Amino acid sequence: PIVEAAYEALHGAGRGRASLLGDDAGVFLGIERPDWALLQALGPASARQSVYAATGDTTSVAGGRLSFVLGLQGPCVSVDTACSSALVALHAAVRCLQNGDCDLALVMGVNVMLAPGSAQGQAITGLTSATGRCHTFDEAADGYVRSEGVGAVVLQALPEAAAQGRRVHAVVRGVGVAQ
Repeated sequence: PIVEAAYEALHGAGRGRASLLGDDAGVFLGIERPDWALLQALGPASARQSVYAATGDTTSVAGGRLSFVLGLQGPCVSVDTACSSALVALHAAVRCLQNGDCDLALVMGVNVMLAPGSAQGQAITGLTSATGRCHTFDEAADGYVRSEGVGAVVLQALPEAAAQGRRVHAVVRGVGVAQ
């Protein structure tokens, strides 16, 4: 789902893979610790000896894989700051665009829950909502609700986006959000 979401966002921003090959576009991926390592350790020996075993549970490699698949040569980071991972990745992308470190930034957030252990542990400690509903900034708030998903946006400095005739959906301090 990560690669598909990346392609969808890039195509929505009017950028195809061919136009990105060798580009200095950056990848900024917010990703929380994956459950894959646990499943791999409990699975058959063949899973522990696959070509993906060495890096499949390493969040630091995820952004690099995406950058490699897309042929991008710009900054590439995977950020794991728990619930704020996507927001911190977005902040890093905006800063890189503002500093001229890249001309285009693919920002993504992803969380996939594959094993129940983490959710059970957080429920036992009282971190998650007993009602199963999130009441942010409400006096009824009684914890947070875990979820999984993937999202992607493409950012570009506003002057460059305008010069290229790109459709801009939002502006964040001089950075245009294309998709």
